[in-house]
Amino acid sequence: MTAQAQNAPHLLIVDDDERIRGLLQKFLIRNGFLVTPARDAAHARRLLAGLEFNLIVLDVMMPGEDGLSLTRDLRKRMATPILLLTARGETRERIEGLEAGADDYLPKPFEPKELLLRINAILRRVPEAVQAGPKYLQLGPLRYDQDRGELWSGETPVRLTATEVALMRIFATRAGEVVSRTDLIEELGRDRGGSAPADEAGAGDRAVDVQITRLRRKIEPDPREPRYLQTVRGLGYMLAPD
Repeated sequence: MTAQAQNAPHLLIVDDDERIRGLLQKFLIRNGFLVTPARDAAHARRLLAGLEFNLIVLDVMMPGEDGLSLTRDLRKRMATPILLLTARGETRERIEGLEAGADDYLPKPFEPKELLLRINAILRRVPEAVQAGPKYLQLGPLRYDQDRGELWSGETPVRLTATEVALMRIFATRAGEVVSRTDLIEELGRDRGGSAPADEAGAGDRAVDVQITRLRRKIEPDPREPRYLQTVRGLGYMLAPD
């Protein structure tokens, strides 16, 4: 990761519409942001428990807990700026969102450029002390520094191999999401400047499993009963920070 990418504002995009989530993620990444997507309020809560964000872009109308309820709850314990998105643009709805603690309110449909302008305007208003701050994942007594790609136990660094560093980077950027073995093989291949041939897919699966086992020995209290780096049967692996 370049120094420029490390210093880019980190946005959390929360929307139950996978297509909109994907479009926003691509657009905002192209405009210089780090972006982590969440599919609903519960997913967002898991990410917020382990990561720090500069701003949250939050859809109001979602199944389960809606954006207004999540905003009210987040405001009790964090000052991270929140930009609400909603299909309902009436004045009453905007007031309700702002009263819940949102910093701004953008009705759907909207032009991506307007979203970008509003995000930048909010970030300019946020005090530097709120914008700044390292991005950590907490794994019990261990702390993973996303900016530096380092794992710490208290003040002692935990030595990781190059492959383990790459795995932690992959899982940390997708914390709370299932990452398939295929995705892991491709990502690790890119880190090495290539990818595994198709006829080595089976060997690649086994190699990933071995690396996961080794990484668990360093991050799990009991590697045989993994708490943080979980196996999702038939799908892949998921990092579940505290």
